Amino acid sequence: MDLTFSEEQQAAAEAAKGVFAPVAPDAVPSPALTPGAVAETYDRELWARLAGADLLSLLLDERHGGAGLDAVALCLVLRESARMLARVPLLESSAAAAAVQAYGAPETASTLLSGAARGETVLTVAAHGRTGHDPAEQAVTARRDGGTWVLDGVQTAVPWAHDADVTLVPAHTGTGRTVLALVPRGHEGVVLAEQFSTSGERLGELRLESARLAAGEVIDAEGAWEWLRDLLATGTCALALGLGERVLRMTADYAGEREQFGHPIATFQAVAVQAADRYIDLRAMEATLWQAAWRIASGAPGALPVTGDVAVAKIWAAEGVRRVVQTAQHLHGGFGADVDYPLHRYHAWAKYLELSLGPAAAHEEALGDLLAAHPPA
Repeated sequence: MDLTFSEEQQAAAEAAKGVFAPVAPDAVPSPALTPGAVAETYDRELWARLAGADLLSLLLDERHGGAGLDAVALCLVLRESARMLARVPLLESSAAAAAVQAYGAPETASTLLSGAARGETVLTVAAHGRTGHDPAEQAVTARRDGGTWVLDGVQTAVPWAHDADVTLVPAHTGTGRTVLALVPRGHEGVVLAEQFSTSGERLGELRLESARLAAGEVIDAEGAWEWLRDLLATGTCALALGLGERVLRMTADYAGEREQFGHPIATFQAVAVQAADRYIDLRAMEATLWQAAWRIASGAPGALPVTGDVAVAKIWAAEGVRRVVQTAQHLHGGFGADVDYPLHRYHAWAKYLELSLGPAAAHEEALGDLLAAHPPA
């Protein structure tokens, strides 16, 4: 594993810092805590700035207007976005576009990807299944009917579903294969209901009722869903890392200024030990994130399939981000519960990321199964 970022990856991270710098998380009202408030759409002005900085096309080839970079570069940008709680479908649209490029038909790629690179076409992914706990690919069925595909089922908690032009929906064929359906917004046989995340963001319950799609709108390629699923999970780990780093920085600044008994609370051993523990969490989150992102980007062989590295990253991200925000709330005292102070928004977003990643125990079980299936030589 090479921990050195390339010049192109570092340039993407620096460009992201410049784009996200003006975003002020404390200036955005929290829909989850404001009666009657709903986050209706993503930050379109910020989305346009990301497009102008060529940060929406990192994973796309030059022929589609992209930079031809990899998962590591995307995770560097996502890390910066989470520090500012940027309300944009950067992860979902970027990952979906990359899956279409890697596995979709050339004509489908040429139709969608240039618009996605410019920010004119927004993509998202239905990755949470019917309940949020079952495999996403088992929530929808896909069957052939002549020259078309017919889809039936329900996907819950689809991010940006009400804004995306196309939603990538994994579906099982009943023969052990998973396909990816490219479902346009407002398509016949598609019903979209409102749901809301713990942070107040607007999600969608996607119901497919004998929805028919042409053959070109369905990606039937081995490994497509597994690759996209791992990329989404790794990107979510990057979001958790960026959020956690910002929260720990906020906590350190507060502890350095808040005084008790005539001394900053940062000088108290109990405070310092808790902050140090959370710093260790973040470094573990970072190391496991880059391992997973590097495996996805390089395709390098390992003792375990890449899903194993992703599982380790998810374990640390889900547990780590929860511990970081809980310690931050504890050390902030009453300020942590003040809705006029930005920490409450970071806590709500952290809980959403934790729920999106799933429980660490489930990933530990999956990792155990992988270790049993791939014993050391």
